[in-house]
Amino acid sequence: MEALFGPTLIGKTGQIPTSSLNSRFILVYFGAYWCPPCRGFTPKLGMFYDSINSGSKQVEIVYISRDKTPDQFDDYYSEMPWLALPYEDKSRIAALGIRYQIQQIPCLILIDNQGNMKRNTCRMDVTNKGPNCLNDWEQALLR
Repeated sequence: MEALFGPTLIGKTGQIPTSSLNSRFILVYFGAYWCPPCRGFTPKLGMFYDSINSGSKQVEIVYISRDKTPDQFDDYYSEMPWLALPYEDKSRIAALGIRYQIQQIPCLILIDNQGNMKRNTCRMDVTNKGPNCLNDWEQALLR
């Protein structure tokens, strides 16, 4: 994961070693403060994240910002309970967008432990199936 995200991510308590990413499901969330569909989806994703992880941590999300300014990033990330790639890491943000062929935001993808994209419809999964989507994600990881 370090090759993908760098040595550290941002967490609510400060920097988190990327090596600590060990959840069953790792999702990458591309979004931005200025994007109305993102502003609608992020609260739903937050409720999903909190409910799925209420017992034990099953899902981790890494936010990849398409925000235009550091202030936009800070304001928007303050609403999120998960991890984020540092806003300043523009080259890595661009490389991830290319690697995963991100055409539009919001975009939520499932990756495996090697960083391979296993499912790119996770936004629809969360919206339409809620916690029941974990079965689909489990199958995707097995492929």
